[in-house]
Amino acid sequence: MVSMDLQTMTCSLSVAITGLKNTQGQVRFSLFNDAEGFPGSGEQAIAKGSTSAADTIPTFTFENLQPGQYAVAVFHDINGDGVLNRGLMGIPKEGFGFSKNPKLLMGAPSFNRAAVRVDAGCLDICIQLKYF
Repeated sequence: MVSMDLQTMTCSLSVAITGLKNTQGQVRFSLFNDAEGFPGSGEQAIAKGSTSAADTIPTFTFENLQPGQYAVAVFHDINGDGVLNRGLMGIPKEGFGFSKNPKLLMGAPSFNRAAVRVDAGCLDICIQLKYF
């Protein structure tokens, strides 16, 4: 009988992006393992990354994760300033999205609505960007 120690098991979460309006700038990814700071406070993300929006299918992989619940927030940083630019009343001027592609009613989804379960191996998800 083989016993697996969950403390030493690592996983990865690969996030592909669809729905880009153009190929300018970067796509920026933030990974959260709880509701603290999700989705708007990148400083509280446990991992961040970026890739070129010019990639055929922009993808970023978060490696060496412990099994658990994670939520991803992404945005299309068209002007390369590193922040999700907003207009009147805080409405995003750049594309954005979340894991599980939750329907947006008023504001961003909760961590629980966007969280995915990552277990041993690799989980591949796709986030469809939204633009206003």
